[in-house]
Amino acid sequence: MKDLVAAKLSKDPRIAQAKSLIQAALQAAKKEITEVTPPQGERQLYFIDLTSRCSEARGGNIYYPYLGSGIGNGSLVELEDGSVKYDFITGIGVHYFGHSNEDIVMSSIDAAIQDTVMQGHLQQNADQMHLMESFLDLARKNGAQLDHCFLTSTGATANENAMKIIFQKNFPANRMLAFRKCFAGRTMALAQMTDKALYRDGLPQSLNVDYLPFYNENDHEGSIRRALKILRKHIERFPGLHAGMCMELVQGEGGYFPGNTEFFKAIIEVLKENNIAVWFDEVQTFGRTTEPFAFQHFGLDDLVDVVTVGKMSQVCSTIYRDHFKPRPGLVSQTFTSSTAAIRAAQVVLDNLKCKGLCGGDGKIMKMHSSFVTNLKNLATVFPGQFTGPYGLGAMVAFTVFDGDLEKTKSSANKLFENGVISFIAGKNPTRIRFLMPVMAVEENDIDEVCKIISRTMTECKG
Repeated sequence: MKDLVAAKLSKDPRIAQAKSLIQAALQAAKKEITEVTPPQGERQLYFIDLTSRCSEARGGNIYYPYLGSGIGNGSLVELEDGSVKYDFITGIGVHYFGHSNEDIVMSSIDAAIQDTVMQGHLQQNADQMHLMESFLDLARKNGAQLDHCFLTSTGATANENAMKIIFQKNFPANRMLAFRKCFAGRTMALAQMTDKALYRDGLPQSLNVDYLPFYNENDHEGSIRRALKILRKHIERFPGLHAGMCMELVQGEGGYFPGNTEFFKAIIEVLKENNIAVWFDEVQTFGRTTEPFAFQHFGLDDLVDVVTVGKMSQVCSTIYRDHFKPRPGLVSQTFTSSTAAIRAAQVVLDNLKCKGLCGGDGKIMKMHSSFVTNLKNLATVFPGQFTGPYGLGAMVAFTVFDGDLEKTKSSANKLFENGVISFIAGKNPTRIRFLMPVMAVEENDIDEVCKIISRTMTECKG
């Protein structure tokens, strides 16, 4: 076939030359960012003013005094105050490639010469179709019967779409099931499902949710027994009214608790017996275990009805079986996402597929092992003040000072000040958690981060 004008543009030697020049300039700039550095004295007053204005504009304080300059080098990022820090939370799991990754930058240039900034429901370019097929290929790699993929710009919207699809399929059922301490999002409906009262303060009830206890690795049989007992009570109390169950396979916001295959299968067996849809919320777990999807890691491929993906994938998606296909008009939106995000998402999925990240001996688990070894050593150095580590794959956490909320917040803030960006998760105990920049992180980064954690623990203990 004759080349389209768009293809001719992408192959234009002037574009190739421009990309080469940009890449060379980026490589040179990144070489200046090699280690953690403190704020520049003359920029601190300017930075304080900047963060104050940011908080005022958004109507609430920003969590950390973080305003990026727009460049970094892998796991390291430069802020507007001139400091350089290790980014080990990556925008709560978004920046899978770290900062200033050349493949992502080049994909953004390819996107910039396309005709529109945004793509959506009414007008999509061909790269959006290729991305949907890539999501489905990864989802089906171990035999899951997943047939359709609806793209969206946020994980919360992906979860909203999942709920709508499930409710329509199982109408007139009007209730959902979820695990205690789950996090599903902060929209009107998802704030009702998320098991945290603070997130629905002042909101009217918009969804009926019944909760089960999550898996406790210290009581395997008891976990299964308790969850099944409560599940059957809910079903008996509201017969035929549960449309689906939202299942986080590793509880992220809840404190980084991994589940268990036998535990999930026992619950799903009861769900299937009662025509309750099985929905895996993988907005955080996607791309962070031994498999692209956590449901694949736990061997649940033949049981999934709906799965949602977000964060590191750049473009989010709701993936589902054919018999959950919604009727026209139920799911739609003006924006699917930006063309740059769609191109970046394709880079992410291509790397997940063929860059040696997954598997028991893939990079994700190697980095997990390195981090765990370092953190276990710290637990021996600070007995009574440091426990863990916890989590799975690229999701790692530890507990300080018995998980006291205020002391943990203070420790996370001090860690930020010292050059490592983390976040907190869970309640009773509250933990410090990390979401590593998988494509960028190396063992020496983890070693340096753990040295800073050690120094921070000493300062907080003192």
